[in-house]
Amino acid sequence: MRSERTGALRRDDAWAWVFIGPLMAGVAVFYFWPLLSTFYNSFTEFGSFGGTEWIGLENYRNLVTDDEVPRAVLNTLIYTAVVMLGIPLSVYLASLLNRPGLRFAWFYRVMFFMPIVAMPAAIAMVWRMIYNSDFGMLNYLLSLIGIEGPYWIASPGWALAAVSIVGLWASLGFSIIILSGGLRGIPPELYEAASLDGAAPMRQFFSLTVPLLTPSIFFLTIITAINGFQLFDLLYALMGPTNPAMSRTQSLVFLFYEQAFGQNDKGYASAIAMLILAIIGLITVVQFQFQKKWVNYD
Repeated sequence: MRSERTGALRRDDAWAWVFIGPLMAGVAVFYFWPLLSTFYNSFTEFGSFGGTEWIGLENYRNLVTDDEVPRAVLNTLIYTAVVMLGIPLSVYLASLLNRPGLRFAWFYRVMFFMPIVAMPAAIAMVWRMIYNSDFGMLNYLLSLIGIEGPYWIASPGWALAAVSIVGLWASLGFSIIILSGGLRGIPPELYEAASLDGAAPMRQFFSLTVPLLTPSIFFLTIITAINGFQLFDLLYALMGPTNPAMSRTQSLVFLFYEQAFGQNDKGYASAIAMLILAIIGLITVVQFQFQKKWVNYD
């Protein structure tokens, strides 16, 4: 009997690996192997006509002395911080969209979610027209109140702010959908009890809604931080590689792209990629450590 049970367990294990195997193979080929390959390449120098030469920590020494790296890190942090501001805004908007009796709530959700399904290039084209300094809508509205609008995406002082605003706007839809799901999980009896105790809607929002949404908010902080450090396509499509403000606005991923494909320095680009991975990992670990103090799972 025991041997039959052991054989059944082995057959179950075999079938489990049959179903899990293709997924694990895909993860190994498309995630683990590129990661290991990039890590190895960060210690090498690529020749102009192919081939690599082991140079040890030279690429990492260049990271420390390269003036463009801290500027790119700061730009990426600023962009991520601005996009993070969309999370509290999304909490408020999601609570409005989930009010009982709100008409056309589905339409508002679809409109907020549209930027998620749209291509970044399409979003960039629309916002390039809005930011246009000569005939853009934004500068036209500013002119109505006597303000001369700047060259939004061509001025080093304004370009990063302009890109960050687009990133914040584009992130609202995903956050609202996630938070709406969290709001549906809150029992309505809690709000009824709070109303009977005399709690005003604003007090209910801060004492019930926000604490009970902290697991969803925590999930969004992780995803938003990771997406923020992957800033490339929106920046590239909105500003363009020849933009005079790009050198002061570039993100870490754009710097990686420029070194790998513009300068053909793939070894140094691999070191930048490992830096991006290290920063994302550090921020994620810090977020998981601090979530114990503010996330409510009860």
